[in-house]
Amino acid sequence: MTSSRPARIVAIGECMAELTPAGAPDTYRQGFAGDTFNTAWYLARCGAGLEVAFFTAIGDDDMSAALRRFIGQSGVEDRLIRVVRGGTLGLYLVSLQNGERSFTYWRGQSAARQLADDPDALRAALAGAGIAYFSGITLAILPPEGRAGLLAELATARAAGTRIAFDPNLRPRLWTDAEEMTRAIMAAAELSDIALPSYEDEARWFGDATPEATCARYADAGARQVVVKNGAGDLLWQDGTRQGRFAVAPIAQTVDTTAAGDSLNAGVLAELAEGGSLERGVVRGCALAREVVQHRGALVKAAV
Repeated sequence: MTSSRPARIVAIGECMAELTPAGAPDTYRQGFAGDTFNTAWYLARCGAGLEVAFFTAIGDDDMSAALRRFIGQSGVEDRLIRVVRGGTLGLYLVSLQNGERSFTYWRGQSAARQLADDPDALRAALAGAGIAYFSGITLAILPPEGRAGLLAELATARAAGTRIAFDPNLRPRLWTDAEEMTRAIMAAAELSDIALPSYEDEARWFGDATPEATCARYADAGARQVVVKNGAGDLLWQDGTRQGRFAVAPIAQTVDTTAAGDSLNAGVLAELAEGGSLERGVVRGCALAREVVQHRGALVKAAV
Protein backbone atom coordinates (compact mmCIF):
# COMPACT_ATOMS: atom_id res chain seq x y z
CA MET A 1 0.00 0.00 0.00
CA THR A 2 1.35 3.45 -0.86
CA SER A 3 -0.56 5.27 1.89
CA SER A 4 0.60 5.34 5.52
CA ARG A 5 -3.02 5.03 6.65
CA PRO A 6 -4.28 1.56 7.63
CA ALA A 7 -5.95 -0.31 4.79
CA ARG A 8 -9.75 -0.19 5.20
CA ILE A 9 -12.12 -3.04 4.32
CA VAL A 10 -15.90 -2.66 4.47
CA ALA A 11 -17.90 -5.89 4.52
CA ILE A 12 -21.58 -5.67 3.55
CA GLY A 13 -24.25 -8.18 4.47
CA GLU A 14 -26.27 -9.84 7.19
CA CYS A 15 -25.28 -11.09 10.63
CA MET A 16 -27.81 -13.43 12.21
CA ALA A 17 -28.45 -15.02 15.56
CA GLU A 18 -26.97 -18.52 15.38
CA LEU A 19 -27.91 -21.70 17.25
CA THR A 20 -25.22 -24.41 17.14
CA PRO A 21 -25.15 -27.87 18.76
CA ALA A 22 -23.72 -27.62 22.28
CA GLY A 23 -22.87 -31.28 22.79
CA ALA A 24 -25.80 -32.67 24.75
CA PRO A 25 -28.80 -33.86 22.70
CA ASP A 26 -31.24 -31.08 21.72
CA THR A 27 -29.01 -28.48 23.39
CA TYR A 28 -27.81 -25.43 21.47
CA ARG A 29 -25.46 -22.52 22.03
CA GLN A 30 -26.52 -19.06 20.87
CA GLY A 31 -24.08 -16.85 19.01
CA PHE A 32 -23.94 -14.55 16.00
CA ALA A 33 -22.64 -15.22 12.49
CA GLY A 34 -23.21 -14.59 8.80
CA ASP A 35 -21.03 -15.09 5.75
CA THR A 36 -19.63 -11.60 5.18
CA PHE A 37 -19.51 -10.86 8.90
CA ASN A 38 -17.56 -14.08 9.48
CA THR A 39 -14.95 -12.84 7.01
CA ALA A 40 -14.87 -9.43 8.71
CA TRP A 41 -14.42 -11.11 12.12
CA TYR A 42 -11.42 -13.09 10.89
CA LEU A 43 -10.01 -10.06 9.08
CA ALA A 44 -10.07 -8.08 12.33
CA ARG A 45 -7.92 -10.79 13.91
CA CYS A 46 -5.56 -11.87 11.16
CA GLY A 47 -4.99 -8.57 9.36
CA ALA A 48 -2.37 -6.53 11.19
CA GLY A 49 -2.92 -2.84 10.61
CA LEU A 50 -6.30 -3.25 8.90
CA GLU A 51 -9.41 -1.21 9.59
CA VAL A 52 -12.40 -3.53 9.24
CA ALA A 53 -15.99 -2.26 9.25
CA PHE A 54 -19.33 -4.00 8.83
CA PHE A 55 -22.28 -2.40 7.05
CA THR A 56 -25.70 -3.87 7.75
CA ALA A 57 -29.11 -3.06 9.22
CA ILE A 58 -30.37 -4.35 12.55
CA GLY A 59 -33.48 -3.85 14.63
CA ASP A 60 -34.05 -1.91 17.83
CA ASP A 61 -34.78 -4.95 20.02
CA ASP A 62 -32.61 -6.56 22.71
CA MET A 63 -31.15 -9.21 20.38
CA SER A 64 -30.08 -6.54 17.89
CA ALA A 65 -28.46 -4.55 20.69
CA ALA A 66 -26.60 -7.67 21.80
CA LEU A 67 -25.34 -8.18 18.25
CA ARG A 68 -24.08 -4.62 18.06
CA ARG A 69 -22.17 -5.06 21.32
CA PHE A 70 -20.72 -8.30 20.02
CA ILE A 71 -19.55 -6.67 16.79
CA GLY A 72 -17.94 -3.78 18.64
CA GLN A 73 -16.16 -6.12 21.06
CA SER A 74 -14.88 -8.25 18.16
CA GLY A 75 -12.68 -5.47 16.79
CA VAL A 76 -14.96 -4.87 13.80
CA GLU A 77 -16.13 -1.26 13.50
CA ASP A 78 -19.86 -0.97 14.19
CA ARG A 79 -20.54 2.71 13.50
CA LEU A 80 -21.85 2.00 9.98
CA ILE A 81 -24.72 -0.17 11.23
CA ARG A 82 -28.19 1.17 10.48
CA VAL A 83 -31.00 0.67 13.00
CA VAL A 84 -34.48 -0.10 11.66
CA ARG A 85 -37.26 0.74 14.08
CA GLY A 86 -39.41 -2.29 14.84
CA GLY A 87 -36.92 -4.61 13.18
CA THR A 88 -35.00 -7.59 14.51
CA LEU A 89 -32.43 -10.18 13.40
CA GLY A 90 -32.72 -13.31 11.32
CA LEU A 91 -32.06 -16.65 13.03
CA TYR A 92 -30.53 -19.90 11.85
CA LEU A 93 -29.93 -23.31 13.38
CA VAL A 94 -26.93 -25.48 12.48
CA SER A 95 -27.17 -29.27 12.20
CA LEU A 96 -23.96 -31.29 11.96
CA GLN A 97 -23.35 -34.75 10.54
CA ASN A 98 -19.80 -36.06 10.11
CA GLY A 99 -18.45 -32.52 10.16
CA GLU A 100 -20.74 -31.32 7.37
CA ARG A 101 -23.31 -28.72 8.27
CA SER A 102 -26.85 -27.99 7.16
CA PHE A 103 -28.93 -24.98 8.08
CA THR A 104 -32.51 -24.11 8.95
CA TYR A 105 -33.31 -20.41 8.58
CA TRP A 106 -35.85 -17.92 9.92
CA ARG A 107 -34.89 -14.67 8.22
CA GLY A 108 -38.09 -13.20 6.75
CA GLN A 109 -38.20 -10.59 9.53
CA SER A 110 -34.51 -9.66 9.27
CA ALA A 111 -33.82 -5.93 9.27
CA ALA A 112 -30.77 -6.64 7.10
CA ARG A 113 -33.14 -6.99 4.16
CA GLN A 114 -33.33 -3.18 4.32
CA LEU A 115 -29.58 -2.53 4.42
CA ALA A 116 -29.56 -0.84 1.00
CA ASP A 117 -32.67 1.29 1.56
CA ASP A 118 -30.64 4.39 2.44
CA PRO A 119 -28.29 5.09 -0.50
CA ASP A 120 -26.69 8.03 1.31
CA ALA A 121 -25.69 5.82 4.23
CA LEU A 122 -24.35 3.19 1.87
CA ARG A 123 -22.39 5.76 -0.13
CA ALA A 124 -20.88 7.22 3.03
CA ALA A 125 -19.95 3.75 4.28
CA LEU A 126 -18.05 2.96 1.09
CA ALA A 127 -16.21 6.30 0.91
CA GLY A 128 -12.50 5.79 1.42
CA ALA A 129 -12.65 1.99 1.54
CA GLY A 130 -9.70 0.18 0.01
CA ILE A 131 -11.79 -2.96 -0.45
CA ALA A 132 -15.57 -3.43 -0.32
CA TYR A 133 -16.63 -7.04 0.17
CA PHE A 134 -20.08 -8.55 -0.38
CA SER A 135 -21.62 -11.87 -1.37
CA GLY A 136 -24.39 -13.56 -3.25
CA ILE A 137 -26.24 -13.89 0.05
CA THR A 138 -26.02 -10.12 0.50
CA LEU A 139 -27.74 -9.78 -2.89
CA ALA A 140 -30.26 -12.56 -2.28
CA ILE A 141 -31.76 -11.14 0.90
CA LEU A 142 -32.46 -7.76 -0.73
CA PRO A 143 -35.57 -6.86 -2.73
CA PRO A 144 -34.85 -6.13 -6.41
CA GLU A 145 -34.69 -2.37 -5.91
CA GLY A 146 -32.31 -2.74 -2.97
CA ARG A 147 -30.14 -5.12 -4.98
CA ALA A 148 -29.92 -2.65 -7.85
CA GLY A 149 -29.13 0.19 -5.46
CA LEU A 150 -26.32 -1.75 -3.80
CA LEU A 151 -24.72 -2.64 -7.14
CA ALA A 152 -24.98 0.98 -8.29
CA GLU A 153 -23.20 2.28 -5.19
CA LEU A 154 -20.53 -0.40 -5.49
CA ALA A 155 -19.95 0.63 -9.11
CA THR A 156 -19.58 4.25 -8.02
CA ALA A 157 -17.12 3.26 -5.30
CA ARG A 158 -15.15 1.18 -7.77
CA ALA A 159 -14.87 4.15 -10.13
CA ALA A 160 -13.48 6.14 -7.21
CA GLY A 161 -10.74 3.57 -6.58
CA THR A 162 -12.26 1.02 -4.19
CA ARG A 163 -11.52 -2.60 -5.08
CA ILE A 164 -14.67 -4.74 -5.09
CA ALA A 165 -14.43 -8.28 -3.70
CA PHE A 166 -17.29 -10.73 -4.27
CA ASP A 167 -18.03 -14.26 -3.06
CA PRO A 168 -20.97 -15.60 -5.12
CA ASN A 169 -21.99 -17.94 -2.25
CA LEU A 170 -24.85 -19.45 -4.22
CA ARG A 171 -27.91 -20.24 -2.09
CA PRO A 172 -30.80 -21.06 -4.45
CA ARG A 173 -33.40 -21.24 -1.67
CA LEU A 174 -32.98 -17.49 -1.14
CA TRP A 175 -33.87 -16.66 -4.75
CA THR A 176 -37.12 -16.76 -6.71
CA ASP A 177 -35.54 -19.13 -9.24
CA ALA A 178 -32.18 -20.18 -10.65
CA GLU A 179 -32.38 -17.71 -13.53
CA GLU A 180 -32.78 -14.75 -11.17
CA MET A 181 -29.87 -16.02 -9.08
CA THR A 182 -27.42 -16.61 -11.91
CA ARG A 183 -28.30 -13.32 -13.60
CA ALA A 184 -27.73 -11.34 -10.40
CA ILE A 185 -24.48 -13.18 -9.64
CA MET A 186 -23.00 -12.34 -13.02
CA ALA A 187 -24.15 -8.72 -12.77
CA ALA A 188 -22.17 -8.53 -9.53
CA ALA A 189 -19.21 -10.29 -11.14
CA GLU A 190 -19.06 -7.62 -13.84
CA LEU A 191 -18.22 -4.92 -11.30
CA SER A 192 -15.87 -7.03 -9.16
CA ASP A 193 -12.08 -6.89 -9.07
CA ILE A 194 -11.68 -9.94 -6.82
CA ALA A 195 -13.93 -13.00 -7.25
CA LEU A 196 -14.00 -15.83 -4.71
CA PRO A 197 -16.33 -18.56 -6.07
CA SER A 198 -16.69 -22.19 -4.93
CA TYR A 199 -16.41 -24.70 -7.74
CA GLU A 200 -19.04 -27.17 -6.46
CA ASP A 201 -21.75 -24.50 -6.47
CA GLU A 202 -20.62 -22.97 -9.76
CA ALA A 203 -20.57 -26.37 -11.49
CA ARG A 204 -24.11 -27.09 -10.40
CA TRP A 205 -25.70 -23.76 -11.26
CA PHE A 206 -23.56 -22.51 -14.15
CA GLY A 207 -22.63 -25.86 -15.67
CA ASP A 208 -18.87 -25.35 -15.36
CA ALA A 209 -17.06 -28.55 -16.33
CA THR A 210 -13.84 -27.69 -14.47
CA PRO A 211 -12.50 -25.16 -11.94
CA GLU A 212 -10.66 -23.61 -14.90
CA ALA A 213 -14.01 -22.91 -16.54
CA THR A 214 -15.25 -21.19 -13.39
CA CYS A 215 -12.07 -19.14 -13.18
CA ALA A 216 -12.31 -18.12 -16.84
CA ARG A 217 -15.95 -17.05 -16.53
CA TYR A 218 -15.23 -14.66 -13.68
CA ALA A 219 -12.07 -13.37 -15.33
CA ASP A 220 -14.00 -12.76 -18.55
CA ALA A 221 -16.63 -10.89 -16.56
CA GLY A 222 -13.95 -8.46 -15.39
CA ALA A 223 -12.34 -9.81 -12.22
CA ARG A 224 -8.56 -9.48 -12.38
CA GLN A 225 -8.02 -11.72 -9.35
CA VAL A 226 -9.96 -14.98 -8.99
CA VAL A 227 -9.74 -17.71 -6.37
CA VAL A 228 -11.77 -20.86 -7.06
CA LYS A 229 -12.32 -22.79 -3.85
CA ASN A 230 -12.75 -26.53 -4.30
CA GLY A 231 -13.41 -28.12 -0.92
CA ALA A 232 -10.63 -30.56 -0.14
CA GLY A 233 -9.45 -30.45 -3.77
CA ASP A 234 -6.78 -28.23 -5.27
CA LEU A 235 -7.56 -24.54 -5.14
CA LEU A 236 -7.14 -22.59 -8.39
CA TRP A 237 -6.10 -18.94 -8.50
CA GLN A 238 -5.55 -16.40 -11.25
CA ASP A 239 -3.99 -12.94 -11.00
CA GLY A 240 -4.05 -11.20 -14.34
CA THR A 241 -2.20 -13.54 -16.70
CA ARG A 242 -0.67 -15.60 -13.86
CA GLN A 243 -2.44 -18.76 -12.76
CA GLY A 244 -1.57 -21.41 -10.21
CA ARG A 245 -2.84 -24.23 -8.04
CA PHE A 246 -2.57 -24.82 -4.34
CA ALA A 247 -2.83 -28.35 -2.98
CA VAL A 248 -4.95 -28.37 0.18
CA ALA A 249 -3.31 -30.56 2.80
CA PRO A 250 -5.53 -33.37 4.12
CA ILE A 251 -7.00 -33.08 7.62
CA ALA A 252 -7.25 -36.10 9.89
CA GLN A 253 -10.61 -35.06 11.30
CA THR A 254 -12.90 -32.31 10.08
CA VAL A 255 -15.10 -31.21 12.96
CA ASP A 256 -17.22 -28.45 11.39
CA THR A 257 -16.93 -26.86 7.93
CA THR A 258 -18.97 -23.80 8.91
CA ALA A 259 -17.12 -20.64 7.78
CA ALA A 260 -14.37 -22.56 6.00
CA GLY A 261 -14.82 -20.44 2.89
CA ASP A 262 -15.44 -17.25 4.86
CA SER A 263 -12.17 -17.62 6.78
CA LEU A 264 -10.26 -18.51 3.61
CA ASN A 265 -11.60 -15.31 2.06
CA ALA A 266 -10.33 -13.38 5.08
CA GLY A 267 -6.78 -14.64 4.61
CA VAL A 268 -6.86 -13.74 0.92
CA LEU A 269 -8.30 -10.26 1.47
CA ALA A 270 -5.97 -9.48 4.38
CA GLU A 271 -2.94 -10.25 2.24
CA LEU A 272 -4.21 -8.19 -0.69
CA ALA A 273 -5.17 -5.26 1.55
CA GLU A 274 -1.69 -5.28 3.04
CA GLY A 275 -0.14 -5.11 -0.42
CA GLY A 276 0.78 -8.78 -0.78
CA SER A 277 0.26 -11.15 -3.69
CA LEU A 278 -2.79 -13.25 -4.44
CA GLU A 279 -0.64 -16.38 -4.28
CA ARG A 280 0.47 -15.52 -0.73
CA GLY A 281 -3.13 -14.72 0.12
CA VAL A 282 -4.22 -18.18 -0.97
CA VAL A 283 -1.60 -19.81 1.24
CA ARG A 284 -2.63 -17.61 4.15
CA GLY A 285 -6.34 -18.23 3.62
CA CYS A 286 -5.96 -21.99 3.35
CA ALA A 287 -3.92 -22.13 6.55
CA LEU A 288 -6.63 -20.22 8.42
CA ALA A 289 -9.49 -22.31 7.00
CA ARG A 290 -7.59 -25.49 7.91
CA GLU A 291 -7.64 -24.45 11.56
CA VAL A 292 -11.25 -23.28 11.49
CA VAL A 293 -12.67 -26.61 10.29
CA GLN A 294 -11.06 -28.43 13.20
CA HIS A 295 -13.29 -26.59 15.70
CA ARG A 296 -17.01 -26.15 16.18
CA GLY A 297 -18.78 -22.98 15.12
CA ALA A 298 -18.34 -20.21 12.59
CA LEU A 299 -16.13 -17.92 14.68
CA VAL A 300 -13.17 -19.81 16.12
CA LYS A 301 -10.81 -17.80 18.34
CA ALA A 302 -8.39 -20.70 18.60
CA ALA A 303 -7.88 -20.69 14.83
CA VAL A 304 -6.37 -17.18 14.67
